[in-house]
Amino acid sequence: TMTNINNGGRSPVAGIIHAAVLLLILLFLGDLTKHIPMACLAGVLVVVAYNMSEWRTFRSLVKQSGGTLAVLLTTFILTVVFDLTIAIEVGLLLAIFLFLKRMNASTQVSVTTGKIDISKEIESHSGNLQDEVLHLPKGVEVYEIDGPFFFGVANKFDDVMREIGERAQIRIIRMRKVPFIDATGLNNLQNLCKNSRREKIQVI
Repeated sequence: TMTNINNGGRSPVAGIIHAAVLLLILLFLGDLTKHIPMACLAGVLVVVAYNMSEWRTFRSLVKQSGGTLAVLLTTFILTVVFDLTIAIEVGLLLAIFLFLKRMNASTQVSVTTGKIDISKEIESHSGNLQDEVLHLPKGVEVYEIDGPFFFGVANKFDDVMREIGERAQIRIIRMRKVPFIDATGLNNLQNLCKNSRREKIQVI
């Protein structure tokens, strides 16, 4: 496949033609292939392997952060020791876990009962805001979610819920910084609304 791509293959049709040509060679010229010197085949394989290695890219990836480097080296070692299939499966799983860890670290869930700093939001308004801090009335609490709200931050959301002591009369949920939400995040919001109704707290 890599040889096909390096020689100009850009579509599935190129792969089909490549496979068909190899099949025809095996069917009609199979007896002639045994006369090809092993040294020639070895040379072809060495060149193909060198082109596939992309050692310059590998060298730049080694300089990446610890998590990325761990995924790279693990996949590389598994490819050499076992086979490509196992290496890809394990590498993909490690990359998924690394991605979830970073997404979880980037999402912040906070609750405020006193005042809100809106200094970063003033630029998006027409200049009517006179103060960079909004003071909340008594009995009002504000939940703010900054980042993707998915199953990876469900525990973080529950921890914030448990840390709250005195119950408020009004609960505001700010989600303007949430780019997307999955089923688990939606379930957390539904539970929050149910608990608020049970405690006779208005949700905005």
